[in-house]
Amino acid sequence: MDPMLELSSTTAVPPLRRRCLLRRLALATLGCFALGASARAQLAPNQTNGFGNDRLVTFTYLQNFDCVDQPTMDLDFNGIPAQSDPGEMQIPICQAVTEPTQDPAGGDLKHTAHLYVLIPFFSVDGDKNPADAMPCPDVQPRPGELCGTDLGNALLSTFGFLPEAWKAKVNPAISTQCPDPNHDVAGTCTMHSTSVDLSETLAALGKTGPPTAPVFVPTPNHSHVVDASRVNTGPIWWEVRPVLVLFQSDWPAADGSSGITSSRKMDDAEAANRAIEVGSNFFLFFSSRMSAHAH
Repeated sequence: MDPMLELSSTTAVPPLRRRCLLRRLALATLGCFALGASARAQLAPNQTNGFGNDRLVTFTYLQNFDCVDQPTMDLDFNGIPAQSDPGEMQIPICQAVTEPTQDPAGGDLKHTAHLYVLIPFFSVDGDKNPADAMPCPDVQPRPGELCGTDLGNALLSTFGFLPEAWKAKVNPAISTQCPDPNHDVAGTCTMHSTSVDLSETLAALGKTGPPTAPVFVPTPNHSHVVDASRVNTGPIWWEVRPVLVLFQSDWPAADGSSGITSSRKMDDAEAANRAIEVGSNFFLFFSSRMSAHAH
């Protein structure tokens, strides 16, 4: 018989028996808490969490990222199409706003699954300290990459605050699913690029003129959302679609209990001008599964 039912019974329970039942109940409760904590921590090195249909999901990455550069594109803005510019092929240029017509498998982009990458484009505490910005990646940075204090100063001069997206440590009032939860190093996430190009984004936001060169920055702190129809999906290519989340109130809680935890809620935020979505030439290859400990 369940110990809780026994304790709630109207039949008197001897003191010794009662102590035994209480001990069993306490151990069972602790076991449940331990199981929940273990489930949250059990991400393999090639996994990250995401959200979908207001639930927590787990992504398993099975190969490297790809940033598609088609023959007539000019991702480095040197005036030479990629088909005639071998130098453009030597550094992955993962560029927001720019979209190819095909995904890495050659499929029509119209039919490619979407991975919405939520970027905390706000500051919890109005941070204006450029030293709080992400340091340069451990690997060789891209040419002219903005990182460290240079990145902090550039963000402050452009936006007037340091977004949580590019802080070495996000404010503890929020949490993100990337950087890599196993190492907590800013600008990292399994099988991702360490850098992205913001040139077209800055132009689209009216912060610069037409791009003349890539503006490389470390990959921002971020979380993920997939469409409700994709929460349980085998390994496929997904188009990364950056979503600038402008208000802390929309940021998802770690357990999915509040904030943007579905594409529906994301669309609502976009319609209310609280978030901005763009496409990209950045693709990731992974499977998605509803987590056992979904909220």
